[in-house]
Amino acid sequence: MIELKQVTKVFESKKSSVIGVDHVDLTINRGEIYGIVGYSGAGKSTLLRCINLLERPTSGSVIIDGVDLLTLSNPNLRKMRQSVGMIFQGFHLFSTKTVAENVDFSLKVAGVASEKRKDRVQELLELVGLSDKEKVYPAQLSGGQKQRVSIARALANNPKVLLSDEATSALDPKTTTAILQLLKKINEQLGITIVLITHEMEVVKEICHRCAVMQDGKIVEEGKTYDIFAYPKSDLTKQFISTVLQFNVPNKMLEASTGTIIKLQFHGEVASESVVSDMLKGHDVTANFLHGKIEYINEEPLGIFIMEVKGEEKQIEKALNYLEERMNHVEVLS
Repeated sequence: MIELKQVTKVFESKKSSVIGVDHVDLTINRGEIYGIVGYSGAGKSTLLRCINLLERPTSGSVIIDGVDLLTLSNPNLRKMRQSVGMIFQGFHLFSTKTVAENVDFSLKVAGVASEKRKDRVQELLELVGLSDKEKVYPAQLSGGQKQRVSIARALANNPKVLLSDEATSALDPKTTTAILQLLKKINEQLGITIVLITHEMEVVKEICHRCAVMQDGKIVEEGKTYDIFAYPKSDLTKQFISTVLQFNVPNKMLEASTGTIIKLQFHGEVASESVVSDMLKGHDVTANFLHGKIEYINEEPLGIFIMEVKGEEKQIEKALNYLEERMNHVEVLS
């Protein structure tokens, strides 16, 4: 549905040129939630703005539903933009307009008849959980409520695509979770394709079907979100994933251990199997769990455990060989 081909954006000044996006190729499928993650300055927000030509690429193609936006006349581009909604970190609401008036504004600009606008506004406020706030002004709303208004406004003209630029980064964790669940609900109920920009891997883990990792204007890794978490390739991706899944054992514990400390990683169906208990039953060793958790990414389990194994050296070796045969990843830490 969205296809970026060799998209490049160069910012020119009198003294220098800065590459914001560097020859990016990307395909985003219809109806999926696609995450683009990167640190500040990676180029992810610039790339997002290239999708609806708020930033016009220096070169390349931006294709939505088979149409290259860079070939459109200004009137046709304005019409196409109505099918691409956008929500921002800073909400961008009119402070002098009520909640209902903020949502109504997008409909009015699009030329929707006044008799149809009222029903549509009510429908959207109900969708985002703000039916009781239609006459309230933005200053009277919490951050999460302001973002819900922003989402309702972005959905006003029934877009095919919703672009989210760091929409949760200014919110507290509880509110972030609520907004992400709302976006997931919108994706599932309305079938809208969502492109989500973030610097938080936790956000990607929560709702994204696929994702890309950006650095210095380039895509360094992309694929199914589960695969990115389970089989990260680049050092940058591993850094991001460590913010969600990494477990560090204190050096004192490693030094005091009289056994072998190992790190186990379970993928997919293996995470629900009794691998460790089977190992203990079949080998003359004991085990002590030091740390661990199972995360569910798109409802598929991914587990990491750290445990200390004790016993005779040969028995430990046999136990580790058994684990390596059954599991996705076994690493000896000490």
